[in-house]
Amino acid sequence: MASMEMIGEKSLNGGKRAYVTFLAGNLDYWMGVVGLAKGLRKVKSAYPLVVAILPDVPEEHRQILVAQGCIVREIEPVHPPENQTGYAMAYYVINYSKLRIWEFVEYEKMIYLDGDIQVFSNIDHLFDTPSSYLYAVKDCFCEGTWSKTPQYEIGYCQQSPEKVKWPVESHGSPPPLYFNAGMLVFEPSLVTYNDLLQTVQVTTPTSFAEQDFLNMYFRDSYKPIPSTYNLVLAMLWRHPECIDLDQIKVVHYCAKGSKPWRYTGDEEYMDREDIKMLVKKWWDIYQDSSLDYKNYVKTEPKLNLIIESLASKESGSVTSLAPSAA
Repeated sequence: MASMEMIGEKSLNGGKRAYVTFLAGNLDYWMGVVGLAKGLRKVKSAYPLVVAILPDVPEEHRQILVAQGCIVREIEPVHPPENQTGYAMAYYVINYSKLRIWEFVEYEKMIYLDGDIQVFSNIDHLFDTPSSYLYAVKDCFCEGTWSKTPQYEIGYCQQSPEKVKWPVESHGSPPPLYFNAGMLVFEPSLVTYNDLLQTVQVTTPTSFAEQDFLNMYFRDSYKPIPSTYNLVLAMLWRHPECIDLDQIKVVHYCAKGSKPWRYTGDEEYMDREDIKMLVKKWWDIYQDSSLDYKNYVKTEPKLNLIIESLASKESGSVTSLAPSAA
């Protein structure tokens, strides 16, 4: 963990860092963001959580996030070109708005985490990765949402390419490495941001929406990192030989029925003991009142001053700022 003095120095010399997530709509996904904010506190992350929200997020939810120490920034939606694309999930289309986070150039480097992610070990060291690359975890092609792809039809997955080899003779070169966009280490840039928005308007959407687009756009600068930094839950039953739960730092509750705040255990695979354990771990953090911002800053007064300092420098671009400890 970086020292408090180091954070203050970085905020002065322009080398600021932050985590960032995305929230849209008036449903219950704010609970995931609250859980993420508290999880980052539990692992003693040295950096704040910025929440990029769409205008349709209710004021009540915004106030909850602010009360949990988040820096809330409203962004406008990004709409892909009109098309007849059948997205793997209908709601994926709204995720194009995540492209707005490349505009957050007051930060030198950011780590993006989906709202259905929880951090169980400190990952601040990822901010020290070499610049000019996008870092993310390779995705798994084995779930039904991939059923319309050649990878799924062939039974090929980049997680275990030795199991079913890509048929070069009939299909040519194997597909390039493909990352899951739920966790990204990136550098905000206005040049990149403007080019992303221009490019998306002339790019036909595909099944996985912004994830496909980002994979296409960053193909030449993508660097894979271990799945310990973004455990897609399907890996537990699709590639168990690749997973050691004791080593997992970040869990992505993206499998059907796995959102902890909606969990019933009724959907396929959701009655597994490892899933139940991971859902319980999420709830243990979410319900831990000592991790609520107002309680946490009482025990970390210096951290509170730094967060306030960071937030004050956001004036003019932040919808709401973290409250004081008082």
